[in-house]
Amino acid sequence: MRSSFGLMVIAGALIAAAPARAQTFDPRFPVCMHVYSGANGGGGEWYDCSFISVPQCRATASGRPASCDLNPYYPVNAPLPRARYRRGG
Repeated sequence: MRSSFGLMVIAGALIAAAPARAQTFDPRFPVCMHVYSGANGGGGEWYDCSFISVPQCRATASGRPASCDLNPYYPVNAPLPRARYRRGG
């Protein structure tokens, strides 16, 4: 009985230590660009969630096989990220 409990504890520890998948959508930005690579280009498809507005995303996606979508994991009432300015000195 003790050996089976020990095996269950070890198995649980190994399962808990398994690597987790990276999050596809970044919840800090409200707009994501879905980039399609196509079958011939390889590389698959991915999401780039680093846009503050849809026009900004569309300007970046222009001329590429991509579309802009609203981020489903963005908190609706969250403030927009502040722009970072460097101080010249």
